Parts: sequence; C-alpha cells; structure tokens
Amino acid sequence: MRSQQVDIGRTFVVAFDHGEDFFTALDEFCRTNRVRQGVISSFIAGFSQVEIVGTCRKLENPQAPVWSAVHLTNVEVLGSGTIAYDETEQRILPHIHVSVGLKEHSATAHTSHLLSAKVQFLTEMLLVEVSSPVLRRERDPELYDVPLLRFDRASHS
Repeated sequence: MRSQQVDIGRTFVVAFDHGEDFFTALDEFCRTNRVRQGVISSFIAGFSQVEIVGTCRKLENPQAPVWSAVHLTNVEVLGSGTIAYDETEQRILPHIHVSVGLKEHSATAHTSHLLSAKVQFLTEMLLVEVSSPVLRRERDPELYDVPLLRFDRASHS
C-alpha cells in the first residue's frame, strides 16, 4: 500500500454540454484551468454512448486485466476517479470508474473502467485539484503493465 497526505488546491463544479465527447471536454477544462492533477470525487451523467472495460468471453487468465471494451447506449451514470499528469506528453491521465444503468433495460447496471463517452443532456462533476504532491502513472511490468498511481513524497508541517 502507498499513501501520501495531499494539499488541496481549487475546487470546481464542471457542467458538460449535450453532445460533447467526455474525455475531450475534460482535457479542455483541465488545460483552460491549468489543472494537472486531482480527484473527481463524483459525477452524474447521461451518456448517449459509452465504452467501458469488459468482455463476454471466457478469460484465459482471470487474474490478468481485461483490455477489451463493451459498448453501451442510452445510460445513466455515477462515477469518480483521479487525474494524474504525464509531463513527457504534456497531458492529463484520467482514471475513472463508472456504474452505468441501461435505461431501456430496467436500469440494468454495469460497473467498470470508463474508456469513452458522449454526453447526453448533462454531466455534472465535482473536481478537486491536488496541488501537491505530484501525481503520476507508472506502468508496472510485473503487474501486466497496468499504469499505477504514484506520487512524489511531499513535506507537510
């Protein structure tokens, strides 16, 4: 386990617009407001289409991560996650998980890692900036090359 006390920066309420690509809009928000890292404490959304990690196939190795996507449409969403920053690529690296309910299937739910989404009507998010320490993602070759959250030690008084 790793842990680190963080210093909190600004707090934002972000409202996405109908038809926007979720990750493109999140990236634009972060660039405009110079947010490099943070915690998405929660968001509610309607997505016209979404891709989340999943499969219907038998897993050859149940311990290994699943890299394939499940495509769903017309969903209600509850999600949260973290944002780290890739200094080399100069871009945010969001890690977001969601529970999505299929409206036309009695709100049957799926929960997984969010890969892509298109906003339907609204997405309302509470985002808290982390001012320190630096949050980053490092791939771990011993754990299937999964990008794990890492942080530099920060000094606190």
